[in-house]
Amino acid sequence: MHRLPIREECKPVQQKLRRMRPDVVLKIKEEFDAGFLHVVKYSEWVANIVPVPKKMEKVRMCVNYRDLNKASPKDNFPLPHIDTLVDNTTGYSLFSFMDGFSGYNQIKMHPEDMEKTTFITLWGTFCYKVMPFGLKNAGATYQRAMVTIFHDMMHKEIEVYVDDMIAKSRIEKEHIEILNKLFLRLRKFQLKLNPVKCTFGAQSGKLLGFVVNRKGIEVDLNKVKVIQELPPPHTQKEVRGFLGRIVQALGLQVSSGVDSKITAGQAC
Repeated sequence: MHRLPIREECKPVQQKLRRMRPDVVLKIKEEFDAGFLHVVKYSEWVANIVPVPKKMEKVRMCVNYRDLNKASPKDNFPLPHIDTLVDNTTGYSLFSFMDGFSGYNQIKMHPEDMEKTTFITLWGTFCYKVMPFGLKNAGATYQRAMVTIFHDMMHKEIEVYVDDMIAKSRIEKEHIEILNKLFLRLRKFQLKLNPVKCTFGAQSGKLLGFVVNRKGIEVDLNKVKVIQELPPPHTQKEVRGFLGRIVQALGLQVSSGVDSKITAGQAC
């Protein structure tokens, strides 16, 4: 279960209902999953919903947990290093790529902390019975659960990054045995996969932005194409935005004033 400890010096914040277009409100209502929600009448913490556009003119319902996250201490359970995880797939010839269904929602909220996730809508106030997206330590809680469940298989038969899993093997018979062991473990702990985002018995595939296969690791050509087709900046604002993205990509911290110009120039 996911816990939400709050620092003693932090007071609860109740956000007021935000105005939204009627068509957006109706699309958000379609995203409601009654199985995940519980009606709340008196809550100390109240957050607003934030609509995020999806494909096919749909809208994803997110919640602005910024105030709640500021009041929560950080869970320091580590996420895997992506480069190490990808390197661990080299030398294998068969892969199965799997993605968790509704990811974080498969972890339950602790009953004492449910009402802290309360959000406000035109139809009332609701809280989550399961761990919602947007919480500060949601990724750490999910990774801890996956490590607990698959600790004896990780770095040997599978690799796990939060709700992304990859089974790896050198021969077909071994791969079937690994998948059988994996599925039994998933069934035991009642974890579900998203069949639309799963690929089984592939000789290559995409893993966290990289293409892995028997030869090793390759760059995703689709990502290269996006960079190659990126239009050049024409205004001062576009140049600043371009330099800012480069600095962010390189993991550099830009200070204010003259230093920021020097750092951005060096990054470019």
